[in-house]
Amino acid sequence: MIRKLTVQDHKTVMDFLSEEPSINLFIIGDIEAFGYETDFQELWGEFHEDGKLNAVLLRYFESFIPYAKGEFDVQGFADLICNYSATPIMSGKASIVEQFEHVKGIELGPKKATFFAECRELTPINHTEYNIKIATIDDVDRILNLRMKIDEFSLSKEGRKMIVQDIENGTGRTYFIEDNKQIIACASTAAENSASAMIVGVCTHKNFRNNGLATAIMQKLIGDVLAEGRILCLFYDNPAAGRIYKRLGFQDIGKWTMYRKYKTTIKNK
Repeated sequence: MIRKLTVQDHKTVMDFLSEEPSINLFIIGDIEAFGYETDFQELWGEFHEDGKLNAVLLRYFESFIPYAKGEFDVQGFADLICNYSATPIMSGKASIVEQFEHVKGIELGPKKATFFAECRELTPINHTEYNIKIATIDDVDRILNLRMKIDEFSLSKEGRKMIVQDIENGTGRTYFIEDNKQIIACASTAAENSASAMIVGVCTHKNFRNNGLATAIMQKLIGDVLAEGRILCLFYDNPAAGRIYKRLGFQDIGKWTMYRKYKTTIKNK
């Protein structure tokens, strides 16, 4: 049986999700931030006949994340999703979301699969003398200025607003190193919740690479977050980056797959 979840189900839901806190980082974070009763966020649960929770589906605007620990009612979740969008944004553990590829009624957009890794214990690489700072609102424009110089980054129009919201709400932080008042390397967290946090935006200015700046920042960031009792996780698709993360204590725990919206083609005039 699938039904909508409410605040009365909260303990059951959190116990269910907390067995894999990294995989469920986004669902846990959104529940803690927005609860069960908003117009842009809803949650459904599939229950066994004995009342035990078997699977969860999160809707955040037009984005959906399903989670289950075994077989679940894929078609039932698909029918719910189609009530909102026939071409939804969907992401989640690869073995779960890829089951929707062959379901009638849903047309999934471009697919991107990445490795998913988590860190429960820091492996220090070396001592650093770098002065690593934690960003405030006053540093946001300098962070964006660095990110705009990174070829691999694609910045959203809402990029500044998102960083500011993370800092103000405590759902994200950025650590950085500067040189002559210019930020030359940084790393951030996002989707921080009571159990876990995601590392994003690791970058170094091209003129300052191969000096261990990003590694030093990551080491500091990881140590601080783990000391708060949270697990760290991240996505990566670059094997070279993956090797660095693993030296710091990250371990692969699976793959994460996202299906994005189809891009609208704009003809040149």
